[in-house]
Amino acid sequence: MNRSLFILFLAILCSRSSLSFAAEPKEPRIAELDAFWKEVSRSVHEGDFEVYAASCHPEGVLVSGSKKTSSPLSVALARWKKEFIATKSGGMKASVEFRFSQRLGDETTAHETGIFLYSSTDPDGQLKQEYIHFESLLVKKEGHWRTLMEYQKSQASQKDWEALGQ
Repeated sequence: MNRSLFILFLAILCSRSSLSFAAEPKEPRIAELDAFWKEVSRSVHEGDFEVYAASCHPEGVLVSGSKKTSSPLSVALARWKKEFIATKSGGMKASVEFRFSQRLGDETTAHETGIFLYSSTDPDGQLKQEYIHFESLLVKKEGHWRTLMEYQKSQASQKDWEALGQ
């Protein structure tokens, strides 16, 4: 086979393999987890504390790398509840987005690593954005994913966020 035909053959082979790869559906577990994170985002945006709290395992743990602390998620939820109430009443705006660098697990467990962007706007219109490197350990019980451990590792930058793409 001459060189130009070989190169053409490789080009066709590569384009076909990338097209078939792009068309593959998501793994069902990843689709479920995407739906979980979408619902977490919705609950923050709408100030729906009950839904957000239900996304956390009753024995869940929050680890803060910057504060070098660990505490029950229930304690953090009690602290965060006032922001959910303020968001629901229109006193502030809030949102959270997630991007992932690694997603490990099986049908009932997940270890998600990435960055989340939490944005809030106070009643005076002051926007605050925090990019946070995080890891989350989740378990699936009775058909529902729950956060067992949220590790807010460290501050991230907008450049880190953008590097993860969408």
